[in-house]
Amino acid sequence: MKMVRLIMVLHEGVAKEQQESITDSCLPHVEEGIVQKDSSVPDVGNLEQTRALVASLEAGLRFSKCVSATMPTLVQLMASTSATDVENTILLLMRCKQFQIDGSETCLRKMLPLVFSQDKSIYEAVENAFMTIYIRKNPAETAKSLLTLAIDSNIGDLAALEFIVCALVSKGDLSTATMSALWDFFCFNVSGTTAEQSRGALSVLCMAAKSSTVTLGSHVQDIIDIGFGRWAKVEPLLARTACIALQRLSEEDKKKLLCGNGSRLFGILESLITGFWLPENIWYAAADKAISAIYTIHPTPETLAADLVKKSLGSIFDCSRGDELQNDIESGSTSVISTVQVTKLSRYLFIVSHVAMNHLVYIESCVRKVQKQRAKKERMDAEGQNVHSNGTTPVDAAKDNGINAELGIAASEDAVLDTLSERAEKEIVSGGSTGRNLIGNCASFLSKLCRNFSLMQKLLFTVVESAPSETVRSNCTIALGDLAVRFPNLLEPWTENMYARLRDPSVSVRKNAVLVLSHLILNDMMKVKGYINEMATRIEDEDERISSLAKLFFHELSKKGNNPIYNLLPDILGKLSSQNLSRESFCNIMQFLINSIRKDKQMEALVEKLCNRFSGVTDIRQWEYISYCLSQLAFTEKGLKKLMESFKTYEHVLSEDSVMDHFRNIINKGKKFAKPELKSCIEEFEEKLNKFHVEKKEQEVTARNAQIHQQKVSSLEGFRVGKNIGEESEEADLAEDGEVIDSSMEGMTHSMNEELKPKFAGSEECSGVSSEVTESELGDVEVQSPKVYPRGASKSRAKKTNLKDQKGDTSASVRRNIRSKKR
Repeated sequence: MKMVRLIMVLHEGVAKEQQESITDSCLPHVEEGIVQKDSSVPDVGNLEQTRALVASLEAGLRFSKCVSATMPTLVQLMASTSATDVENTILLLMRCKQFQIDGSETCLRKMLPLVFSQDKSIYEAVENAFMTIYIRKNPAETAKSLLTLAIDSNIGDLAALEFIVCALVSKGDLSTATMSALWDFFCFNVSGTTAEQSRGALSVLCMAAKSSTVTLGSHVQDIIDIGFGRWAKVEPLLARTACIALQRLSEEDKKKLLCGNGSRLFGILESLITGFWLPENIWYAAADKAISAIYTIHPTPETLAADLVKKSLGSIFDCSRGDELQNDIESGSTSVISTVQVTKLSRYLFIVSHVAMNHLVYIESCVRKVQKQRAKKERMDAEGQNVHSNGTTPVDAAKDNGINAELGIAASEDAVLDTLSERAEKEIVSGGSTGRNLIGNCASFLSKLCRNFSLMQKLLFTVVESAPSETVRSNCTIALGDLAVRFPNLLEPWTENMYARLRDPSVSVRKNAVLVLSHLILNDMMKVKGYINEMATRIEDEDERISSLAKLFFHELSKKGNNPIYNLLPDILGKLSSQNLSRESFCNIMQFLINSIRKDKQMEALVEKLCNRFSGVTDIRQWEYISYCLSQLAFTEKGLKKLMESFKTYEHVLSEDSVMDHFRNIINKGKKFAKPELKSCIEEFEEKLNKFHVEKKEQEVTARNAQIHQQKVSSLEGFRVGKNIGEESEEADLAEDGEVIDSSMEGMTHSMNEELKPKFAGSEECSGVSSEVTESELGDVEVQSPKVYPRGASKSRAKKTNLKDQKGDTSASVRRNIRSKKR
């Protein structure tokens, strides 16, 4: 933009200079020594120099626009599997930002997720770029850059930003001056600071506290006063960030807080959860973090949580008679349910569910704490002094431990701990001997909402499939992931339905489905079953973000164990071949998956597996796809030999030109690295392939010609049957039309015919009458017996007889001529 403004100013200067020169030529001569200069026009010399400068700046502007147009391509390069591509792209973007190229800063923010890369060089490139852009400034500018980045980032970028900030704090690259500047922004000590900037500063401080717990200890009172004070009403998310800060206090700071302002703090958190001073869209996020803060700080969180649940339940019906309310609900009173406000009911259910979840986590943390203490005690006993206080020696202590192991004392302690854990989990739902608590308070109420429990069992998957709102479907998809973590066996029969969300028309639902399934599979919470092809199709998703997430999933999956993609590839190939995928999409997907397999042994085994798939396939399209996958493999000498040895499995597919092209590509690749001995074998194999290709093509042509001939023969046989039927019908017609001749006249007729035969023969020879008569001629021809002058009745009858014979001969010749024309 600066360059554009400069060019406009220079253009105006050139125009003004030209106008002044014209004006001066028309005016009388004045004082030459006085030269007035316009302060708005830079002093760039004469007109030619100005024009040269304008042309240079215009060229620079065109180049700047050209570079700016490459930003989408640079974003794609940052997702490259080549570390060199990623590093050079980041360096180029940094140089573009230095020259203020449009779009460069936005592209640089998209490099943040690369900090999770397993490639050390990529992580270092991102970290160095982050340091150069945001950190290597004076403390105030650094603090402002970081808080602005925290404000503008989405959830994924915030996670990446937190990872980088933690790493920088642990290395000492974030100075104490920068941390002080962040506190100044949070406490509004910098003039012009907004509530949003205060929240951004506290967010960065919370990130730093994850690596250094002493970061927040000196400003606990400021966090409470500002985070839950009047500024929280201006920027509601500030209260949520303050709850996160409370969770990340050190253990010493938490104890100090409980001794000082503990009761005031828990009163504020209770007001936040049960009150209505936060907007509806912010309350759920803030209440979630507030409940988590209670379970992190409070010494007995179950008591405060139970009070929260009861108060929330009472606020629904605007009454404090909990027992009477339960009795009304249990009695089936519809008047009570009809008075419920949807907003209050949704908040109550949210509080109950999050309290139950946090309490479950709290129980598990208590169990782990007990286990750690016991393990620590056992380790200390093992590393005890040579002589204990009771006078026993280490040998005696070892004997005691052996006796305890034989008696199963340690095992019984584990069993007791497990029993207590299960009992505590059940009390979350059903309550203990003292009465119902937590979810037990709303069990009867929920039973009224869930009238048909058998329907409710399938309702979640019904909603996730057919809900009109994509937000509802997205939330249900995320909920399914949470259920699968806790109850994997319960969700196992519904695995196909979970994979089906990858085909949802909504982009957000598909993205959440990819994220949920990636988390479950990569963390071994869900087995990779026969639906992994659905994830593979997302590689070619129309949304670039989903495509990148799917590629990242398979990239991470290839690093697990012995590369599961190797075992999944044949199944994915079979499933994708039968789907309605374009050829280009199929090739892109399979090429990406095959490139993730780098071990020679796996490549060689894949050659055999893919060749064997030719045997059970009759579809030409699948032949092409299998041969394409073969051509994408990195062949070794053993791989080529296996391909030659498996010739019998694919010789029947060599008639297809496309299949043959893929085999030729394999041969051309093999010739490049083959040794002389192997090269001769490859050439022989190539000749064999070409020979079989030609033979198969000839066999196909012969079979096709035979099939065509058979079809013609079948049609001719049908025509002959029709001809015989026609002749029989004609003979029947002639028999019906014939005259009854007196037997006394037969002799006379016979003698006259004998006399006429030679005459007829002579006339036929002279006239050259052909036996083939066309259909067009028949309509106009009157058939007569030439040179015959019959007399009396006998002659006329003889004439009629001969005429009928000629008509029969003519019709037969017509049929022969028609058949010859059809042929």
